[in-house]
Amino acid sequence: MRDQFPGLANNWHYLDTAATAQKPQVVLDAMVRAGGTDYATVHRGVYARSAHMTVAFEAARERVARFMGAASANEIVFVRGATEGINLVAHSWGGAHLKAGDRIMLSQLEHHSNIVPWQMVAEKVGAHIDVCPLTADGLIDLDWLEENLTEQHKLVALAHVSNVLGSVLGVKRAVKAAHTVGAKLMLDGCQAAPRMRLNMAELGCDFYVFSGHKLYGPTGVGILWAKAETLESMPPWQGGGAMIDRVTFEKTSYAPAPSRFEAGTPMIIEVLGLHTAIDFVDAIGPEDIFAHESALAAQTRDALRSINSITLFGPEKSAGIVSFSMAGVHPHDIGTILDEEGVAIRAGHHCAQPLMDHLGVPATARASFGIYNDESDVAALVRGLERVKRIFG
Repeated sequence: MRDQFPGLANNWHYLDTAATAQKPQVVLDAMVRAGGTDYATVHRGVYARSAHMTVAFEAARERVARFMGAASANEIVFVRGATEGINLVAHSWGGAHLKAGDRIMLSQLEHHSNIVPWQMVAEKVGAHIDVCPLTADGLIDLDWLEENLTEQHKLVALAHVSNVLGSVLGVKRAVKAAHTVGAKLMLDGCQAAPRMRLNMAELGCDFYVFSGHKLYGPTGVGILWAKAETLESMPPWQGGGAMIDRVTFEKTSYAPAPSRFEAGTPMIIEVLGLHTAIDFVDAIGPEDIFAHESALAAQTRDALRSINSITLFGPEKSAGIVSFSMAGVHPHDIGTILDEEGVAIRAGHHCAQPLMDHLGVPATARASFGIYNDESDVAALVRGLERVKRIFG
């Protein structure tokens, strides 16, 4: 696998896939073609190349629908990243359906992108936010969730896989709990989509978002999925070209979903790159990817336990992500020394400051695996951390 990723030349040990995945050559080639010999606008031109590009663009939507197990391509909205997808749901669905006194349920481990948009809409409409705690090993506490959801809760928004702890949500149980009180459930699938088989009908959630760049695809593109009837109940949240039916100065009528949520010229090159990335991941098999990355995470946890100054966070079984701290050493110093050893990790709060507060640390070091990693990357990480320990005593 490593040879298919130009960004991994010179034996670089890249362990920051949870932040963004390296791109295989086939994705880079697809984007060059889309931006070069094949390039034209979509949904607008009457000339042949524009028509061909429009067909390719909508074929990508169909491909995403199959990848997600969606009932129809009309359930797929192209957004500029998962963050925009969550904001779309918060401001469109939330703005139309939430009112003063309603409650929103989040969890302690959410990414800022699944916290701040809900705070913004809650402040606007007068809703309240509740926070589900975690179990001792870093899972969303579904016992607590079931006991504390009420009919006042209209929306539950949770991470399918934690970007810090790698913990996997028991989705069907969370869906049942939310739907029992009449609430919608939205899943942040940024860490799940690259390594787990998705099937919206089986999951049973109401909204699902993920980013292309964590799925070995381009930045600047993401997906919002929702059932067609849910999307049709939501007003547009951005105005402009392509999302309209008819415009006059007196009144504008809007296109049906998903077009009403895709104002302006879309991310043409990125969408076609995402199509190729999905083909690439599907050819390997999400189940095999999950097994491979989980095995590397388990190997890493076992190796780091031998360094007595290291504290590990999260469950024993994690989806390819291992967060840790080293006594007396700031994670930024760990990351800097590891970089000198040719090992790239993430060091910081990982856009999850409330989780850092819960863990009692300002930041953690995080190693996250991709399909291109192997045991040599784990060994390089351990060697680098042993050097960190020697330097700091």
